[in-house]
Amino acid sequence: MALVVEDDEDMRSLIEFILSTQGFHVLTAGSGTAGVDAVRDHDPDLVTLDLGLPGIDGIEACRRIREISDAYVVMITARDDEVEKLIGLETGADDYLSKPFSPRELNARVNAMFRRPRRGPGSPVPAPPTAPPAPGHEVLRHGAITVDVDGRRAFLDDTEVALTRTEFDLLTELMRTPARVWTREALLRSVWDTEWATDTHLVEVHIGNLRRKLGEGRGAPRLIRTVRGVGYRMEQVG
Repeated sequence: MALVVEDDEDMRSLIEFILSTQGFHVLTAGSGTAGVDAVRDHDPDLVTLDLGLPGIDGIEACRRIREISDAYVVMITARDDEVEKLIGLETGADDYLSKPFSPRELNARVNAMFRRPRRGPGSPVPAPPTAPPAPGHEVLRHGAITVDVDGRRAFLDDTEVALTRTEFDLLTELMRTPARVWTREALLRSVWDTEWATDTHLVEVHIGNLRRKLGEGRGAPRLIRTVRGVGYRMEQVG
């Protein structure tokens, strides 16, 4: 099931049509408040969320949705403002599209998201537990970071770090081969499963989010290094 939250009737109908052709049962809402209520009542797997909504805007609606749902969220905006786009991603959106966009582009983004695992339909985002990785789980370690791959949990100095689905997948890819320098394009293919070359900004945004959550800039050592002109790798340790 998909939910389209959009106050423009023509755009709402267009997105509804695009998603219905992909086999979704589509519900619609015309405001941020109605969208949050619809998520609570109907537990969709996918939400498209306009940034400029009446009442509560898309950013606040996304924050509220993330408190009750693990649905994939695509933020849709007509504003060419990078700051608001970044804020949208930091509130838990999985991707964003700028108007105008083609049906093919929306289809490609949605297909890529649904190839990535999610915790379960409509499951609320849980509070981080404190137990260590379970025996038998695949565990990756690099310096102060431990990743329980099977449990989809990450720890920094034995304290669990609350990561979004995309942030977790990105960190896991980097840690599997910590000496490898990943290009932005390679990370797009591996984590987002997309070949859209113009989407490399998504890698930069999520790398920035990861760094903040891992404590960079607050006295913690650098854990993810930028290789100028190429991409990213894990910082060498010990």
